[in-house]
Parts: sequence; C-alpha cells; structure tokens
Amino acid sequence: MTETTDRARPVSGPVLNRSLRWMKENLFSTPVNTVITLLCVYIIWSILDVLVSWAVINASFGAAKEACETATGACWAYVHDMWRFLLFGTYPSELHWRPLVAMIMLTSGMLLSMNRRFWSPWLAVAWIVGFIAVYFVLRGGILGLEPVRTSQWGGLTLTLVLAVVGIAFAAPLALLLALGRRSEMPLIKVVCIVVIEVFRGVPLISVLFMASVMFPLFLPEGVSIDVLLRAQIGIIFFQAAYLAEVFRGGMQAIPKGQYEAADSLGLNYWQKTFKIILPQALRLVIPPTMSTFISLFKDTSLVVIIGLFDLLAATRAAVNDPMWRQQFIEAYLFIALIYFCFCFFMSRYSAYLDNDLKKSTSH
Repeated sequence: MTETTDRARPVSGPVLNRSLRWMKENLFSTPVNTVITLLCVYIIWSILDVLVSWAVINASFGAAKEACETATGACWAYVHDMWRFLLFGTYPSELHWRPLVAMIMLTSGMLLSMNRRFWSPWLAVAWIVGFIAVYFVLRGGILGLEPVRTSQWGGLTLTLVLAVVGIAFAAPLALLLALGRRSEMPLIKVVCIVVIEVFRGVPLISVLFMASVMFPLFLPEGVSIDVLLRAQIGIIFFQAAYLAEVFRGGMQAIPKGQYEAADSLGLNYWQKTFKIILPQALRLVIPPTMSTFISLFKDTSLVVIIGLFDLLAATRAAVNDPMWRQQFIEAYLFIALIYFCFCFFMSRYSAYLDNDLKKSTSH
C-alpha cells in the first residue's frame, strides 16, 4: 500500500514541470515576449473584470422586470420571460412540446452520427426516417396532431431544421458535383461546373430572394411550393456548391500513384472512387468541411429576408417589445452564446475526428 502511494505521488511533479517549461518557451522566452504576455494578461483581466461584474456580480437574475430597476448590471429577466419565443418562435404555445421533441430528435441524430461505430448505410436510412418524423411532428395533420403552418415555425427550432437538413443533403450533393466536375463526360462536367459557379458567384441573400420571389413566377398557375421548402432547397444548393470545391480539392491532393495503383488492381471507376480515393480525400478536408458546416449554421439567419423567423429574427422581434427594448445587449449576448456553443462543439468535434482518423491510419 505504501509503495503504491509513493509511486502515485510524483505524478503532479512532471506535469507541473512540463507546464512551467511550456510557459517559459512560449510566453517568456525573450524580454519582448514577456512584455507582450503581461500586456495581454492585463487586457484580458480588465475585460473579464468588467464583463463578470456586469453579467454576474451586479446582474439581476429575478424573473420580474421590476427587479432590474435596482440592478446596476445585466437584467436576465428578459431570458426568463422570452426563452420560449426564442426557442419556438410563433409556434402555438400549447403545442411547444412538439418543437421540443423535434429538437431532441435532431440533436440526438447528430450526436449518434458523430460516433464512428454507427457509420453505415443504415445511418442514411435512419436520417431519412428521422427527417420525415421531425416534419410530421412539427407540421402535424396526422395521428391526431393539430396542423401548424410552416410560417409559424421559428426560433432555435427553425435554425436547427434549416442547418441539419441543409448539412445532410448538401454533403452528398456536393460530392456528386465534385465527381461530376472531374468527370471525363463533357455534358456532365459542363452541367456541374455551371451549377457550382452560378451558386458560388452570388450571395446567399440573392439565392433566398430568387427562391422566395422569382421561383414561384416560373411555376404553372395554381401550383405553389412552401416558402420554407424553397428556402431550404436554396440553402442546400448554395452550400453544396462551396462544399463541392472543398471535396474536389481533397481529391486533387491525392497522389497520382494512388489512381495508378487502383487501375493496376483492375478496379472500375466506382470501386476506385469509393474505396481508394474518397476515403483519403475526405479525411484530408475535414477542417474546411466543418468550416463550411459552421458557416451554413450561421447563414440560416438570412432567412429573415423572406419572412422566416429563425433564432436571430425571433430575438430582434422580442427586442422590439417596448418592455424589453433596453435589454437588447442581454438578448444578443444570449443568442450569441447559443451560436457559440453549437459552433464551438462542431469545431472541437472536427479536431477530434481529424486526430482520430490520423491515428487510425498511422498504424
């Protein structure tokens, strides 16, 4: 027992020594670096001191607006009063359990998809079934569920729907566009180039405007497509165009010898692509791919121009309430925290997946 304790005791010593060595080599290696480090520490401490004092120490966490009158810091009663509107938008209040269930289904699907043990063709089938279930849970009209128009969907629910559906459909479409652009068939190559360059050559706002205003003009009389569906299709094609170039860059980074080796084994085009080229190419472009997904998640806020109330639009509408107009800082900080949590989690998962795949291929 004594030997075990003595062996476990010095563990903190090497850790502390490594930390001190790292600080000396990276933060205090020269007089200039020492001055810069101390200056940065002072600036960060000054900002944190003001921020923590305003947001926590001197803030009001009461549920009533009157509690904010005596507070010298933030008034978080806004979040307590408006959190349902920020999460669910104008969805009927008595039916808020339905968008809550939909968000749980979407986030659960994302978490399961991040586990490599579930990577199989059945995962795609599960996502399709899940999207159908989420749609009918939100839309209603079956199994006794009260119908709710898509124009009433909003808040974080709408942001998640647009982002998750956009990612799920933009990725395979981008892969097809990237393969088509590298195809030796002239017609397929030209069509893919046109699609990619057209959607990459215009801002997303223009794509959403065209999908909302111009596209219905080309439909036959009496035929209409839901505005949310049109916006979703526009987001999918826009992000797929950018993601296609990311995938194409990964495929071009594969050494020519890999293609020649696959040809020497007698593999056909599809076997060579899906067993040799794509696994290596997709592994190379994990960071830029995740950056595109993060961009898609944030770009969903642009749907406000076509009358859809996502998380950011719901916050703007809530701030316009005369009762909470002075709490606009708290409102935007709250949704900034939500955006940051989602984007930071995606970024960390990207780093984890990149490192994990590098370890699995190095053995």
